[in-house]
Amino acid sequence: MKEKLKQSEVQVDGRKKGRLRENLEAIFIAILLALFIRAFVVQAFKIPSGSMKPTLQIGDHILVNKFIYGVKLPFTQFTLIPWKKPERGDIIVFVYPVEPDKDFIKRVIGIPGDEVEIRDKEVFINGEPFEENDATYTKFTEDRVFPGDVNPRDNFGPVTIPENQYFVLGDNRDNSYDSRFWGFVDERALKGEAFIIYWSWDSEQFGPRWSRLGQILR
Repeated sequence: MKEKLKQSEVQVDGRKKGRLRENLEAIFIAILLALFIRAFVVQAFKIPSGSMKPTLQIGDHILVNKFIYGVKLPFTQFTLIPWKKPERGDIIVFVYPVEPDKDFIKRVIGIPGDEVEIRDKEVFINGEPFEENDATYTKFTEDRVFPGDVNPRDNFGPVTIPENQYFVLGDNRDNSYDSRFWGFVDERALKGEAFIIYWSWDSEQFGPRWSRLGQILR
């Protein structure tokens, strides 16, 4: 009888250890999968400023496609597998050139080889008015126009964009710190393209912005 009890205890103990091992393995695999997805597939970001209004509001939480511009070696800016190049109009997340520990989000306006100029707030690409001047995403909050020798916000360039560099602007043109002030974005600094708002929190109203959930970014 005692021997049977001991065998039963051994079996129960073995099953417990087996379940514990299975649970630990499942947790480990889940962590690896989450790290893989974050490093190569998609990453979540929160919008801290109003430089991309009205497209993005303060408190919006977005998902960024990380492999669309190529698979990068984790913790570096080295691209292992190139995929596609950013296009005009893409909303991109990138390493801020001035402070590499920060990420910025802006819209691509000029691509390599383009000549970009801004005249009295109007954008010109290769000497022609850029079609986005009439786009609904562009916002201006001031009628005042600064001369270029005072402030590059409203009058800038012309400049030709070098190879593997991009000219970016915030949609909130009068309140955005972007390529007009600190220069181009290097292709190696790209983190991905923003594509959807999955959550939005209005801190002033202290509640979610339900209407913004699931919005595809364009």
